[in-house]
Amino acid sequence: MIECFTGSFTQPEPIPEDGIAAALAVLRHGRLHRYNLSGEEAGEAALLERDFAALTGAKYCLAVASGGYALGCALRTLGVGPGDRVLSNAFTLAPVPGAITSVGAHPVLVGVTEDLTIDLVHLRAQIKASGARVLLLSHMRGHICDMDALMAICDAAGVRVVEDCAHTMGADWAGVPSGRHGVIGCYSTQTYKHINSGEGGLMISDDADLMARAVLLSGSYMLFDRHVAAPPTPAFDVLLGDVPNVSGRMDNLRAAILRPQLPLLADRRARWNILYARMQAGLANVPGLRLIDRPTAEGFVGSSFQFLLPGWPGARVQDLLGRCAARGVQLKWFGAARPAGFTSRYDHWRYAAPAPLPQTDAVLAGLIDMRLSLTFSPDDCDVIARIIGQEVARARR
Repeated sequence: MIECFTGSFTQPEPIPEDGIAAALAVLRHGRLHRYNLSGEEAGEAALLERDFAALTGAKYCLAVASGGYALGCALRTLGVGPGDRVLSNAFTLAPVPGAITSVGAHPVLVGVTEDLTIDLVHLRAQIKASGARVLLLSHMRGHICDMDALMAICDAAGVRVVEDCAHTMGADWAGVPSGRHGVIGCYSTQTYKHINSGEGGLMISDDADLMARAVLLSGSYMLFDRHVAAPPTPAFDVLLGDVPNVSGRMDNLRAAILRPQLPLLADRRARWNILYARMQAGLANVPGLRLIDRPTAEGFVGSSFQFLLPGWPGARVQDLLGRCAARGVQLKWFGAARPAGFTSRYDHWRYAAPAPLPQTDAVLAGLIDMRLSLTFSPDDCDVIARIIGQEVARARR
């Protein structure tokens, strides 16, 4: 009998009971709006900001409606506008170039290495060629580049870095939390991220001026003094009337769901990394399949798994995906001609007018991606790895 996997790649863990209780409390008092407070009550959104700032070691935090809103707000906060050029990874997901174009700016895409991190040699070249002074850095699928080297390049060129940490909440580079290297760190709390409110985002920074701008942009209605993890009042006084309201702060219901999940992040990271290690071990000796090297300085969160099929023709890759799907293993492919399964490639984003990147094309042509659900057990990962290994062998015959 052919072995099949019967679990779900899209099933998240349930919201913890204390998160459900906190959400019910908000529903019962009915004050869902972030500024609809009673007396000296701080509100769940403000308390989430306080708690996340403490978790990351940041001075300031802002909870917003989505990770994509966080990216766009960060760019507006930095003064990026129509006609500006913004550097970003070619290997990322559509909300990243979408955030750049949403403010009227133009993405300048930087290539990817075989280790799935931004190509620092190409970054230097693109900085020089474009004159861009902002890098929206995507830690795509949780792969973190040498952040010390990247920051040295950007600091020397006067390029400010916004970190897209949608896939790296709880991760670090050499002990420094992801999101704490650049001027602003942005996170997502969408269902498939590391904490789950269905949709949502967070921004952190140590820069009082930038965060005051972000708070005003998010729709403070002049109630910025209701924020617990925001800069002091003088930081706002010089900005009032000059910063538009682009409402997008998180509501109290989603914040109530999220706060109890913050203390679970370390345990979730450990559990994800156990699953990741089992996948690595199960696929370590499969001919025709290349695993991704993870540097020792990278404290990653293994919530997804990637491998390469170097030199495989597209038809063979497509056949492999079909064979694995028939046995219950859902794989995504970044080399597909059309976007599929919430996965797209830089040359699909015609609105960004991307220039060809042949080296990046070669990497993405063989890049396979898979979600690791915390509902999986290590034994599940052994089954998944066996299925992939067997089907890779059949596809190569």
